[in-house]
Amino acid sequence: MNLKNEITQLKKEKNAVLLVHNYQKPEIQDIADELGDSLGLSRRAAKTNAEVIVFCGVKFMAETAKILSPQKTVLLPRPELEVGCPMADMVTAPQLKKLKDEHPEAKVVSYVNTNADVKAETDVCCTSSNAVEVVKNIDAEKIIFVPDKNLASYVKRFVTKEIIPWNGFCYVHERITKKEVLRAKEEYPEALLIVHPECRPEVIDLADEVLSTGGMVRRAKESSRNKFLIGTEEGILYRLKKENPQKEFYTAGTPKMCAGMKRPTLQDVYLALKDELNPVEIPEAIMKRARRSLEAMLNYTG
Repeated sequence: MNLKNEITQLKKEKNAVLLVHNYQKPEIQDIADELGDSLGLSRRAAKTNAEVIVFCGVKFMAETAKILSPQKTVLLPRPELEVGCPMADMVTAPQLKKLKDEHPEAKVVSYVNTNADVKAETDVCCTSSNAVEVVKNIDAEKIIFVPDKNLASYVKRFVTKEIIPWNGFCYVHERITKKEVLRAKEEYPEALLIVHPECRPEVIDLADEVLSTGGMVRRAKESSRNKFLIGTEEGILYRLKKENPQKEFYTAGTPKMCAGMKRPTLQDVYLALKDELNPVEIPEAIMKRARRSLEAMLNYTG
């Protein structure tokens, strides 16, 4: 059985679209209808005419697609317990409610890397590519920012507002250390260092540019530079090398892998689509409130 051909045929039969994050395995990236970062995929989920969305990413991304397109069937290639995001699980809705009670004058900005019930307690969501813009534009001088302390710290560099950060983090980006980035810069002194805003502040300080994965893809294409050090999950290097074969890309230190992102296989995608496995289901009350925070994000950022 040629799984790629079978998946293509099933997509036609079921009017399905395959949304794939930049960190997925190469063979999954190769069959994507839309390959991108969380903001780009969120926008595609909101606009697609497909009846079925297969989301190759982690659970919160598929939830986002379902919230923005509640009438559509949204499928995960693997059961949600296997493709969770540890950072998203670091803050719960009850914890956020308690923090809101402690700061009643604050507005809540939640990274899109949160579960649906947390989004329901949020004023505006953001992604790594639009976090600064969202915080600048929201009508409040005090911001509760959950769950990523590193992204909160990065946003704080560009705003004068008071930011109350949650003590969460992405374990993948947290493992990118200043020591190994300095070592990589010594090995490739002519390379442009681009890191993700989820990285530690001391790694951000070393970067030539700080960009989301979508921003990294665009910068690599546009730049006249030929060598790049990339500070994020190693999966994006496949796309960067594929789209820029004349350029060289290296991880800024030892390669770092997100276990949840790497679980789906072609077989999983095929079976999920064929049998409509692992549908995303969210209680209507939570979905309605979460949708407001996501739509506000899309409005803030055009």
